[in-house]
Amino acid sequence: MGNLETFKDRISSRDAKVCIYGLGYVGLPLALRFSECGFNVLGIDVNEERVALMNSGKSGIDHLPDERVAKARANGFEASTDFGRTGEGAALIICVPTPLNRYREPDLSYVVNTAERIAPHLRAGQLVSLESTTYPGTTEEVVQDALATSGLVAGEDYFLVYSPEREDPGNAKFPTHKIPKICGGLTSGCLEAGMALYGAAIEHVVPVSSPRAAEMTKLLENIHRVVNIGLVNEMKVIASRMGIDIHEVIDAAATKPFGFTAYYPGPGIGGHCIPIDPFYLTWKAREFGVHTRFIELAGEINTNMPRWVTDRVIDALNSAGKAMSTSKILILGVAYKKNIDDLRESPALELMHLLRAGGADIAYSDPYVPEVANGLDLESVEISEEGLKSYDLVLLVTNHDAFDYDLIREHAQLIVDTRGVFREASDHIVKA
Repeated sequence: MGNLETFKDRISSRDAKVCIYGLGYVGLPLALRFSECGFNVLGIDVNEERVALMNSGKSGIDHLPDERVAKARANGFEASTDFGRTGEGAALIICVPTPLNRYREPDLSYVVNTAERIAPHLRAGQLVSLESTTYPGTTEEVVQDALATSGLVAGEDYFLVYSPEREDPGNAKFPTHKIPKICGGLTSGCLEAGMALYGAAIEHVVPVSSPRAAEMTKLLENIHRVVNIGLVNEMKVIASRMGIDIHEVIDAAATKPFGFTAYYPGPGIGGHCIPIDPFYLTWKAREFGVHTRFIELAGEINTNMPRWVTDRVIDALNSAGKAMSTSKILILGVAYKKNIDDLRESPALELMHLLRAGGADIAYSDPYVPEVANGLDLESVEISEEGLKSYDLVLLVTNHDAFDYDLIREHAQLIVDTRGVFREASDHIVKA
């Protein structure tokens, strides 16, 4: 492809604008990283409030400091809702959601809509990269088809790659540039262009043979996690029945220097990836006559965890001579993981609905989530000695570092711990 050397030269000299579609938990960190590496970055998002927030120098995401956005703005970063500006970019990176629909099937509407809105403005020599997690074949079967209305041919007129996001929100040890980047190109020229782009911002880029291989790589990573979390959640239930502390067992097993990786149980699984991604593969596998029993079983176990925790809450209250229908319960932490503000697919939401359906008077405290809608309409409450004493039970769901666990241990009447924070044996602490 004659444009390849020109593209690589523009990347090398930083004479190339990077357009990123979707300024959420994936797109914004990537935009900030490219800006920090000397690129002119344009973020395009359909959310006008988010665009205005970015242009005011604020991130709107707790673990991404406003200072980084303000610095990027000073270096030329801009947010817009105008897809007509697509032609300004040399590299076009799609970072939009890929949820499931109500039938638990892949919903690629955000990807398709974005590609269709890019197509009228696509020009020769540009690179298009899809980062959204999806099933193998999406880049070639969906994105390429949507872009074909431009009249340009992928692999001949423009470059097309798949490079899955691997963000771990709130993980200070692995910021965007420290996480190795997988890249699969439609052609060898596409791959070379993709490697040049990401190599300018990410410390290590790993090439694979095709977009399909890259798409499958991301799914394997997350399915590996969901299956092992399902296994340890099932082990937790068994250990609980036997009167064994599963966290003690895991810590002991983790002393083996080979052949074991520690995974920890919890109240369920959350976030945009782990509860969603396996279903992309199970759906696609049916096209090839494969029933993914192992993956689906793990999903079933993890999905049932909120109900199991609810049963433990009921048992704990009964042991204290109380009924859930007349109890006040404080939920600690509603984000799907510690030290972030992300509520997506959080098991806390299902738990709150289950507890309320059982008649409990519920409240929650989360320093990262000031309010919860989702049919609950609650605002976070402050934790205090008197406040803790007023609740019949405190349910620890998300173990934020900001919580004062000594205060909670000392003044809560009854604690149900789903995260293994309170390791010592105590009559008023129940493991779940």
